[in-house]
Amino acid sequence: MIDAPRGRTRPRWRSPLRRALAGTAVGLLAATGLVATAGTTQAAADTAQTADTVLAADTALAASTLGDAAAERGRYFGTAVAANHLGEADYVGTLNREFNSATPENEMKWDALEPQRGQFTFGNADRIVDHAQAQGMDVRGHTLVWHSQLPGWVGSLGTNDLRAAMNNHITTVMGHWRGEIHSWDVVNEAFQDGNSGARRSSPFQDRLGNGYIEEAFRTARAADPNAKLCYNDYNTDGINAKSNAVYNMVADFKQRGVPIDCVGFQSHFNAQSPVPADFQQNLQRFAALGVDVQITELDIEGSGTAQANNYRTVVNACLAVSRCTGITVWGVTDKYSWRSGGTPLLFDGNYNKKPAYDAVLAALGGTPGGGDPDPDPGDGSCTVSYEETDRWGDRFNGRVTVRAGDRAITGWTVTVTVTSPQRVSTTWNGTPSWDGSGNVMTMRPNGNGNLAAGQSTSFGFTVMANGTWTQPRLGGCVAST
Repeated sequence: MIDAPRGRTRPRWRSPLRRALAGTAVGLLAATGLVATAGTTQAAADTAQTADTVLAADTALAASTLGDAAAERGRYFGTAVAANHLGEADYVGTLNREFNSATPENEMKWDALEPQRGQFTFGNADRIVDHAQAQGMDVRGHTLVWHSQLPGWVGSLGTNDLRAAMNNHITTVMGHWRGEIHSWDVVNEAFQDGNSGARRSSPFQDRLGNGYIEEAFRTARAADPNAKLCYNDYNTDGINAKSNAVYNMVADFKQRGVPIDCVGFQSHFNAQSPVPADFQQNLQRFAALGVDVQITELDIEGSGTAQANNYRTVVNACLAVSRCTGITVWGVTDKYSWRSGGTPLLFDGNYNKKPAYDAVLAALGGTPGGGDPDPDPGDGSCTVSYEETDRWGDRFNGRVTVRAGDRAITGWTVTVTVTSPQRVSTTWNGTPSWDGSGNVMTMRPNGNGNLAAGQSTSFGFTVMANGTWTQPRLGGCVAST
């Protein structure tokens, strides 16, 4: 079974704060009903100045989180996201606050999307894409053609069937998210480690030969002409035999007009494999071929100052290369890292910011500790976060977490808007009221609404999708103190 393309518009790298303040500026103009005529020129100028002040405030505050600081430098700062953690409030809160790009960690790999030939399952990957879009994040697609995490049926195909299956997988998957994915890792890890620079043995290499990478990129371009098409690999961060082999392939592709837009450098580092001294030089030589470069799976084992210095080196190298468009760390928290024993990420297992976080933010031009990046406000108000907890048949369950700031509150009000023809059929742990359209639900506490400083509560609801799976939109949390 194949789903139809979702047909959404790719978001831009803008933080929720930036979008809100930009909307406020536009709202100021709209609210006055001003038009640039002779009689209203001065008033319009005054309102525009107010709008500029609002946007200037955004600029001042934007440097307090990783995504905001990177966006000020014209780049993204993203993370790998696992769908099964989107029900955890701390995970979602950190993801939403800090990052402006998301990469599904495993949910877009072949075994997850096409476990049986021609039978595609997009649900978990859709959850990540929907969540990212609701937060204004871009999405990187990872990965279309890779020797690992293949379902068994792929390896059993003969040459002609394998070629057909590869092209069908690329076309179907990219078509499902056509226009929604910023960059795709079209082919992943096609070269061997070591000093040979040879191609890696895989069903694709062994049966289709060297031409399979070019064929995959040409098929990908036809499937989504606007997506950036990347080759992605590890141990190519410095100049060595493996990166030279990739470099020669990219140079050949560019010379012959094979569609390739970017090269991803995974950048998994540790004490035995540190950040190479020629890292920046290597990024720059690829950029000089006319492709973007992206740091796609960054994690650096270690702790303290040493780890912070290594992260700073990587960020500075990216900033020094104009075509380095962004950085993705491979996970939100050490707790769920594939290298958890090496504590390689920017947030520890309790979601505390590590020295490496401060080093990265400072390198991006942000201010560690500046503003108030914490999800709990300090003015006696409250914040909300949403996660989808279940999906089946024609409906899904959502949960909204309400959290007090650093002062107690005595009550709260949250609005939830669903997209017609969706309807909320059931609610729990709250008292709802509805607007005339039936699409906007206002939820209040079911009884005692007291929350101590930093304390949270939650309410839930079931949405009848009626064919529309758009994530509900939350209004702000209004607290009583």
